Amino acid sequence: MAIKNNYISVAYKLYVKEGENDKEELVEECSAEHPFMFISKLSAVLERFEEALDPLKEGDKFDFVIPCDKAYGQFDEQLMFDVPKTIFMQNGKFDSSRIYEGNIIPLQGEDGSRFNGVVIEVKDDAVTIDLNHPRAGQDLHFVGTVVTHREATNEEVTQMITALSGGCGGCGGHCGGGDCSGCGDEGGCGDEGGCGGCGK
Repeated sequence: MAIKNNYISVAYKLYVKEGENDKEELVEECSAEHPFMFISKLSAVLERFEEALDPLKEGDKFDFVIPCDKAYGQFDEQLMFDVPKTIFMQNGKFDSSRIYEGNIIPLQGEDGSRFNGVVIEVKDDAVTIDLNHPRAGQDLHFVGTVVTHREATNEEVTQMITALSGGCGGCGGHCGGGDCSGCGDEGGCGDEGGCGGCGK
């Protein structure tokens, strides 16, 4: 039996508890005009996110929580480390336009794997990088509506696979219009980020 891939787009708000109080804060929002989209059965989004949305129909509303251990896991201190500033030199100068506190930067491992890191501190001779996902240690509370839910075309599946493998194949797990508040390349939401847990 062939695997059925569904094209799903959703408008949602993502809430998490931030700070020391228990109050939930809105940290991401994708509108119906610029929804977050993904194709099911491609491991493009969090497993719990897909499980909650795949059975729904267009127009259905949803409200669910993904606990942190099923989302991005607990915050791991061992994923923070110092990198020599020389790595970020361009034409003999430190790349201060890109390497500054709070910025998310693309990195590559020795095996060629790609991932994102957050610049925590720029020191005299090193840069402190955090490889934890920005939502590590947080439960993700999604509230929204299914905008589109239909079987994906072969072309859409191919484009998504290309995008997930690092090619130029479309949104690749980020919000459809690319201008959701809170969306970015921390892979989020998208693969390793993009809109919150929508992504991977």
